[in-house]
Amino acid sequence: MALSTPTELYLIRHGIAAERGTYLNDGDRPLTDNGRVKTQRIAERLVDLKLHFNTLLTSPLVRARQTADILVNAGLASTAEISQLLAPGGDLAAWLNWLDAWQATGNQRLALVGHEPDLSHWGQQLVQGDISDRWILKKAGIIGLQVPAARQATGQSRLVWLAPPRFIAPR
Repeated sequence: MALSTPTELYLIRHGIAAERGTYLNDGDRPLTDNGRVKTQRIAERLVDLKLHFNTLLTSPLVRARQTADILVNAGLASTAEISQLLAPGGDLAAWLNWLDAWQATGNQRLALVGHEPDLSHWGQQLVQGDISDRWILKKAGIIGLQVPAARQATGQSRLVWLAPPRFIAPR
């Protein structure tokens, strides 16, 4: 089924987290106090921009779930759903299968909270069709895309945002 309106997709990197190596299991690293504050400022700015996500998916790692919770608590989505597809090393092709089913519901605005380099690699594949390693997504930064039908998304999506947190919510 072809979509009349492309999906608005927002790839959001988790906020600033505890340093690597400070937790036995990397997946347990939480946001720092500074990470929570900066992520809250980003969330408030997104609310000011009148964004609301039909669905918000998050990686199962603690820092991503905490970021997603901040977004939900700000009113950007009603809930956050945990998706193993967004764990580090997630498979874009598997996620595109999920997207195909999601698009069939008629929803049009989706946010994914995850990790680097996965999110910038997914964005590059969706826009360019390959990975150049030239995109950098800062912590709490956002990539915004217009994505056509999932089966046509790779190399056919349009970049509308690639914004570090300081451009979204300056001090």
